[in-house]
Amino acid sequence: MAGISGSSSGSWIPVVDLSPFLAGNDDGGDETTTGKKKKKAVMEVVKEACSETGFFQVVNHGVPTPLIDRAFQVSTHFFDLPADEKLRYSSGSDAPLAPGYNRQPVHPPYRSEFLLMFSPSSAMTNIYPANPPHLREVEEEVFTSLSKTASLIEGIINDCLGLPSGLLKEFNSDRSSDFLMAHQYFAATEGQTNGLTPHEDSNSITLVFQDDAGGLEVFRNGEWIPATPEPGAIVVNVGDIIQVLSNNKFKSATHRVVRPGGKSRYSYAFFYSLPPEKWVEPLSQLTEEVGELPKYRKFQFGEYLELKRKGIFNPPKRPQDIIHVTHYSIN
Repeated sequence: MAGISGSSSGSWIPVVDLSPFLAGNDDGGDETTTGKKKKKAVMEVVKEACSETGFFQVVNHGVPTPLIDRAFQVSTHFFDLPADEKLRYSSGSDAPLAPGYNRQPVHPPYRSEFLLMFSPSSAMTNIYPANPPHLREVEEEVFTSLSKTASLIEGIINDCLGLPSGLLKEFNSDRSSDFLMAHQYFAATEGQTNGLTPHEDSNSITLVFQDDAGGLEVFRNGEWIPATPEPGAIVVNVGDIIQVLSNNKFKSATHRVVRPGGKSRYSYAFFYSLPPEKWVEPLSQLTEEVGELPKYRKFQFGEYLELKRKGIFNPPKRPQDIIHVTHYSIN
C-alpha cells in the first residue's frame, strides 16, 4: 500500500508504506518506473499529512518487528522492578533530560516513568540498568535503527518541500543531541487520565511505537483523534523545527497522551533533534527565493528549549503565557 486515508478505528490517521524507499541495492530505493510511482504516491500522502497536522504512521519502515518486541520485553521487565532498584540507575540530576531512570513529574505524584539514552557517540554518559542483562544491547540497537528511519523520513520531507536533495540532512547533520525514551504511563485513576498534556515537540521529527494500550492522540479540526496502534507501525510527528524551516508550510503536530484505565501504557519515543547551539530560521529556498516573507525570526535552539522547559516545569498562571514556537513569529 502506498497510503491509507484512515486507520483501523476509522479515524483520520494516514498510514504510509516506506518499502519503495528501502527496496533495491542503493540508498535511492526502488528506481524502477513502478517504484518511482509508489514513492510519488507516498510523498503525496506525507505532504498532505504534514501540511494539515504533521502527524502520520509508517509501516515497512526498516525497524524489525522482533526488535520492537524485544524492546518492549526489556523495558517492561525493568519497569516491573522494585522502585529502589530502579532508582539505582538514576543520574541524580535535576536536569529536564537526564540519562538513565526518571520519574516525571515527581510532584504531583508521578504519572509516568522512563529510561532515557542519548546517542552512544555523544558526549553524554548513558546509564544502562544491569537488569535485564540484555537491555543495553537492545536499546542501542533500537536507537540505531530508529535513527536510520528518521533520516529516511527527513529525506522524504525534504523532497516533499521541493528542497535541493539532502538540504535538511546538511542543515541537521549533528546527531549528538538525538535521544530515545522508553516510557511507562501508569493506569488512569478515577479522577486523572492525563498522561502528557497537549503540546508540540521542539525537535525536528519524533518517532513513536506504542503497545496495544494506545493513548496517543493528535489534534485535528477541533477534536482529538486517537492514533490507534497499527501492528508494526511507527507514529511520526513533525516538530517545531520543521515548521519553522518550512516557513509554516508543514505543521508541528499538537498531540497528547491519555492514560488508559486498568493497565499501564508502554511506548518508545525517538527524538531527532538539534544541538542547543544551532541557529534556526525559515529556509531561504522557501522564503526570499520564492518571493515569500519569513514568518519567524532567527533564534538559537537552546534558547527556545530553555524557555519551553520553564513553562513545563513552572507553568504560568495563564495558559496563553505558555511558550510555543510562535514566540518567534514575525507579525
